[in-house]
Amino acid sequence: MDIEKRVDEIFSQLIDIRRDFHMHPELSEQEYRTCDRICEYLNEWGIEYVKGVAETGVVAIIRGKKDGKTVGARADIDALPITELTDIPFKSVNAGVMHACGHDIHTAIHLGVAKTLKEIEDEICGNIKIFFQPAEETIGGAKKMIEEGYLKNPDVEYMLSLHVMPYLDAGEVELKYGKVNAATNEFSIKITGKSSHAAYPDQSVDPIVTAGYIITALQSLVSRNISPLNSVVLTLGQINGGIKNNIIPGEVIMSGTLRTIDPDTRVFAKNRIREITENTAKAYGASAIVEFEEGYPALINNNEVVDVLRQTAESILSKDKVKFKEFPSMGADDFSFFLQDTKGAYYNLGCGNKDKGWTAPIHSEYFMADEECIKIGVLLQTKTLLELLDMF
Repeated sequence: MDIEKRVDEIFSQLIDIRRDFHMHPELSEQEYRTCDRICEYLNEWGIEYVKGVAETGVVAIIRGKKDGKTVGARADIDALPITELTDIPFKSVNAGVMHACGHDIHTAIHLGVAKTLKEIEDEICGNIKIFFQPAEETIGGAKKMIEEGYLKNPDVEYMLSLHVMPYLDAGEVELKYGKVNAATNEFSIKITGKSSHAAYPDQSVDPIVTAGYIITALQSLVSRNISPLNSVVLTLGQINGGIKNNIIPGEVIMSGTLRTIDPDTRVFAKNRIREITENTAKAYGASAIVEFEEGYPALINNNEVVDVLRQTAESILSKDKVKFKEFPSMGADDFSFFLQDTKGAYYNLGCGNKDKGWTAPIHSEYFMADEECIKIGVLLQTKTLLELLDMF
């Protein structure tokens, strides 16, 4: 089958599918309609699947008629708690919820991939699993899918994922060798002092003053404890303490996020945050407890898979349309969990259109996408998956 011709033929259907998902966005762990609609299309096309993976996800599988390895692709399906302010005719009908990150496009692309591969299954050596994954924006649905065993039986060896990106025009892609996205750790700091009336500060241990010095001291972590060539972000996003303007409180609670690229640096930074916080609090007569919540691991591409992706992209597009990202992003994506167990690659797919002014960033209420990116995404994912089956 001529894959490019076939994708052209189903392109209008994929646009309709994308617009349906865009009109009916659902938040993480609430993607019930989205899950049902995915299954309806898979049923229509005769594609095997498991429903209810990680509760609201779906795993489809195309089994080639010849023996071989198994490869996979991930599409995240959840939306964001954002009120859409675009003027498109298929804007969200769900108040306060919007596909502002393009996951509706990811879903449509991978339904197109599944349909295209199903039609050539007799020619395929091996298997392809398509993961329609919930809760990327919140709890990490990828991890739940893996814990439920869906990378096994048959075992997935290579994985692909993409993300639409409006700073690239449709028809462009952006690849990255090695480190792509940061690991995340949310943390909280509880500072305990001694309360008193504001008129008698000598009778207190002031946790607000202590918090101020801890905030200042923590700035030295990135500026003085870590090489400037090693990307780390430390942000304190919340501070809460006090009940009245003339009372020194007994407690202050702060919370923030730590972003790191290197696994060893992640361990070092967590230990250093704890040391700085506890010892600064002690210096002011207070005590402090630091608690970390494990987030997503760093997303690190396999360079061999990126090579295959690069060759495929250059054959579909022209070389000048294949860009390379110089530095990792300090954002995060839970596709990183898949790459802990498989070799794979994650890349950016252009969806912007500068001529039409469609350049609003992802997570914006004005996010718009040139739907031509759907066709390109289907071609890139389909052909790269087939190359991975044949090459390694």
